[in-house]
Amino acid sequence: MIQAILFDLDDTLLGNDMDKFLPGYFSLLGEYAAQYMPREQFMAELMTCTQAMIQSDDPALTNRDVFWQLFAQRTGLDSEELEAFFDQFYRNQFLQLESRTVKRPFAAKLVQLCLDKHLDVVVATNPLFPLVAIEARLAWAGLPVEAYDFALVTAYENMHATKPSPAYYSEILEKINCAPENALMVGNDWENDIAPAHSVGIPTYWLAPEEAVKPDKTPSYRGTSLQDLYVLLAAGWEPVVSKQ
Repeated sequence: MIQAILFDLDDTLLGNDMDKFLPGYFSLLGEYAAQYMPREQFMAELMTCTQAMIQSDDPALTNRDVFWQLFAQRTGLDSEELEAFFDQFYRNQFLQLESRTVKRPFAAKLVQLCLDKHLDVVVATNPLFPLVAIEARLAWAGLPVEAYDFALVTAYENMHATKPSPAYYSEILEKINCAPENALMVGNDWENDIAPAHSVGIPTYWLAPEEAVKPDKTPSYRGTSLQDLYVLLAAGWEPVVSKQ
């Protein structure tokens, strides 16, 4: 029996084309960081430290620990001072990026249905950002954290792995005390959402256009919209990991 639903955020609960979002994000962030170092140098350090989070396999270090330890080591700057500095960026300048995203009408309705069914709802977004940035994007999706009782919102502060590592999904299951067969992962990205979740035994639901071709033979349910999934869940549908 399904007990938990894991939702990807960008281009799942929130329309967010990264080809449009990231250039604006990097432009704002690079400009904001200019008082510490030139934009080109900052972007290079940002990418290096982000890649370190993705590659980390140390369960004793959160993604946040990995990022800031390496950033301080490489730049000689005080990580606590910088983290507080960038926290203000995410609380202020980052909010300008909302216009690059699109609210999906059924996102809030689907999440509320899951909560009404007493399911644990996890925002399973790639935990490369601080929680404040993820909570901002949830608000843009019409899902402010103060209004929805999420069981977990993954962020760089509370996770020790990232997508597409299967360890990311195993850690979520451990945190919410849920067996893999009793969960469902919903996402648009095959390599980040579907394949790794399936690899640890979680049934998956792939949000993709009708013309999209499955990259491999990994079993997954699929639909073209959040409304498709809403209709299934409202009717009492139960996913099974081995089904197509």
